[in-house]
Amino acid sequence: MGKSIRELIREEYVKCAKDPVYFFRKYCYIQHPKRGKILFNLFDFQEDVMHELDKHRFNVILKSRQLGISTLSAGYSLWMMLFHEDKNILVIATKQEVAKNLVTKVRYMHENLPSWLRGETEEDNKLSLRLKNGSTIKATSASSDAGRSEALSMLIIDEAAFIKDIDEIWAAAQSTLSTGGKAIVLSTPNGVGNFFHKTWLKGEAKDGWNPIKLHWTVHPERTEKWRKEQTQLLGEKMAAQECDCDFISSGYTVVDGQLLKWYEETHVKEPIEKRGFDGNYWVWDQPNYYKDYIVIADVARGDGADYSAFHVIDVETVEQVAEYRGKIETKHYGNMLVSVATEWNDALLVIENANIGWAVIQEAIDRNYNNLYYSYKEFGYLDENIHLQKAYDLKDKSQMVPGFSMTTRTRPLVISKLDTYMRERVPIIRSKRLIDELFTFIWNGSKAEAQTGYNDDLVLSFSTGLWVRDTALKLRQQGLELNRKALSLTSKNSAVFKTNSKHAESYWKMNTGRGDEDISWLVG
Repeated sequence: MGKSIRELIREEYVKCAKDPVYFFRKYCYIQHPKRGKILFNLFDFQEDVMHELDKHRFNVILKSRQLGISTLSAGYSLWMMLFHEDKNILVIATKQEVAKNLVTKVRYMHENLPSWLRGETEEDNKLSLRLKNGSTIKATSASSDAGRSEALSMLIIDEAAFIKDIDEIWAAAQSTLSTGGKAIVLSTPNGVGNFFHKTWLKGEAKDGWNPIKLHWTVHPERTEKWRKEQTQLLGEKMAAQECDCDFISSGYTVVDGQLLKWYEETHVKEPIEKRGFDGNYWVWDQPNYYKDYIVIADVARGDGADYSAFHVIDVETVEQVAEYRGKIETKHYGNMLVSVATEWNDALLVIENANIGWAVIQEAIDRNYNNLYYSYKEFGYLDENIHLQKAYDLKDKSQMVPGFSMTTRTRPLVISKLDTYMRERVPIIRSKRLIDELFTFIWNGSKAEAQTGYNDDLVLSFSTGLWVRDTALKLRQQGLELNRKALSLTSKNSAVFKTNSKHAESYWKMNTGRGDEDISWLVG
C-alpha cells in the first residue's frame, strides 16, 4: 500500500528541516534578473558556502559581485525561521533600502512556498517578516545603536566594508550575540585597515572567524570575456574592487595600493638603529657631510591619540634616512628636533606651527637654531613664480612666521605634491610605519585624511617635506642664482656703487636713489 499524502508531506518536511540545500533546490523560488521566477538551484560553490555558514558561528565572506551570496543568506534566514522557533535575525546594510532588499528576498521565497511549508505570519511588510512560531527577520540601516536592544540569533551585515562607524555597530551587536547567535559579515573589498579588512585578517589567522573567499572565477557562468566587460563598464580600479577580491586594488587611498605594495617590496627595510628613550627614532643611514638634509616635524600633544612625528630626508636623492613616531612632551620634542637637525648637517628644520606646534618652535628659537624654516604670511609664498615676481627677500623675516602653516590653502598643495612624487616613484621610503599609514590614508569626500581609528602624522609630515623640498628649496636656489648674477654685474659696472678705502665698512653700500642701502646679505 502506498504512502498517504500526509506521510509524504511529513517526510518532505523532515528532509527540508535537516538539509537547507535540499529545501532551497526543491521548494524555494527566487527572482532571477534574466530568467524571472526560478527554483533556487544552487551552484556547487553556493552549496559549499551554505555548509560553511551552517557549520561555523562567525563567518566573514570576501566576495566578487553578483554571486548570489545575499540570496543565499536570505534563504538560510528563511530556513532558520521556518524550522526553528523564536529565531531573531537582523540585517544591517549601508542604507535601509539595501537591507530591505535582503528581507524582500526572504518574503518572496516564503510567499512562493507550498502551503504546508509556509509559516503563519503575524507581521509582513517591506522591512520585516514575523512568523507565529516567534521567528522574525528585520532590516535596518547602519547606525551606532543598530542591533543593541535585543538578543539576536543571527546578524547579517551586508557590504560591511562600506559601512561607516561599523566598529561601533559590531561592538554594540556583540553583546546581543553573546547567547550563541551567529554572524555573517559579507562584502566586496574597500581598501585596507577598515573593520571588514581587519575581520578578514582575523579569519585568515583563525582568530574566531571563518573566512570564505569567493573570486569571480568560482561562478561557472563567468568567463574572461565577462571579466573584460566589467573593466569596460566599471573602469579598471572599480572592476578590480568588485570582481577580484583584492584589498590592495580596492578602496580610495590617496596613493594607489599597488604602488604602495611595490614600495613595500622594493624600498622598505629594517632600520640600522632604533634610538631615543622609546626606541622610536629609526635610522637607516648616517649623516654624509657633503649632503643637505631637511627635518620635517608634525607635533601632537603627547597625551592623546595622535603622535608626534618627523622625517629626515636627503634633499638630493629624496631618500628617507631617519624617522620618529612617538608620544613625547613638547619641550623634550623641541630639544630632540634641534639635536637631530644639528646632527644631520644643520638641516633645514620644518615644524608645523598649528596650535601646540608653537611650543616646539619656541624651543628651537630659544636654542638659537639658525636654520629654522619660516613661512610667508602672504598668499604669494604658495607659488614660487609669484614669490620671485614680488621679489620677497629670503632673509627678511618681517613678513614671515616661523614654522610651516598647514592651512586650507596649503593642505591640498601638499597632498598633490605627495601624489605627484609617489606616482613618479621618486621618494625612497624605508619605513614600514609610513607605508602602513599610507595604506589607510584615504579620500573622504574631497578631503584626504586617515581612516577612522588610524593616524596620518607620518604621512602629513612626509608630504610637507616633499612640498618644502620642491618649493621652498627651489626658491632658495633661485634666490642664490639671482645673488650671483647681481654680484657679477657689480664687477662690470663701476657706476653701481662707489668704494672708499678709508671707509672699508661702506664697501657693501649701494646707492639705490633713496640713499645708501646695505647689500652685504647677498653673500650671506
